[in-house]
Amino acid sequence: MHTGQHYDEEMSKVFFDVMNIPQPDHNLDVGSGSHAWQTARMMEGIEKIIIETRPDWVLVYGDTNSTLAGALAAVKEHVPVAHVEAGLRSFDMSMPEEVNRRLTDHVSRLLFCPTQTAVDNLAREGIREGVHLIGDVMYDAALEFSGIQSDVLLRLGVKPKGYFLLTVHRPANTDNQKHLLSILKALEGYDVVFPVHPRTAKFLGEHGIGRPESIRMVKPVNYIESLCLIKNAKKVLTDSGGMQKEAYFFGTPCITLREETEWVETVDDGWNVLVGAHYDKIRDAVENFEPAGERPFSYGDGHAADKIVKVLERA
Repeated sequence: MHTGQHYDEEMSKVFFDVMNIPQPDHNLDVGSGSHAWQTARMMEGIEKIIIETRPDWVLVYGDTNSTLAGALAAVKEHVPVAHVEAGLRSFDMSMPEEVNRRLTDHVSRLLFCPTQTAVDNLAREGIREGVHLIGDVMYDAALEFSGIQSDVLLRLGVKPKGYFLLTVHRPANTDNQKHLLSILKALEGYDVVFPVHPRTAKFLGEHGIGRPESIRMVKPVNYIESLCLIKNAKKVLTDSGGMQKEAYFFGTPCITLREETEWVETVDDGWNVLVGAHYDKIRDAVENFEPAGERPFSYGDGHAADKIVKVLERA
């Protein structure tokens, strides 16, 4: 089932096309709205399909409003929930994702954790039954798709390790003029590729925020192009959770434009640094942050999806 939470063609349909994902049996086409409105609309649609199809399990992934809506609709209909990417914690309850993931974990019967840290987080909250350490399905995907050739570097006119990659999409940055200006100003003079999220583009336009000439703003890129850009960047600057991991997968230093991260292993292993939206910290990290030593690698063996299927077959 596709809820349609991500409804922009460049943020949704393109992934189905590029990754050859089969079209979903059900598409709710929910679209944009407030958190409560969007979650309620999705719960209504999901509940109807659960009642019609009576599935054995409802499998939800991640920490979006779709995740929470699927989990709540299922548990209300007495259908067991399996949560992929369970146990993550930023410990920042102002983030919608933190609320979603915590609530989903506490109504799930099977909890598929990407790291030992996630397992430990659940144990501290009293969740020990049905917990499985299986690795990260994003690593599975990165291995599956990173070998596909892309012409994105040629198209953008950049050379491997000759640019910085920037993405900004979290409300703490995109809806805060001071933060956004600080990030852009800190990158003045550096060759930066900046695929602009629709939320960020809207805010920039509404507030008339310009950019330094060295920052190249481009339309959102597809998944294959994104992997190629991450793999070949000097460094990645992002407030995305997923891109922190993908940078780690490919051995690209990451500068995270947040004060905290769910993916603490990337920081503990020395390949990620948290700088928030602070001009001085960003500038210093761009100039001086270099990982020390090898990556211990904390995200499994690339077969997380296989392990999930085996657990579900036995459930």
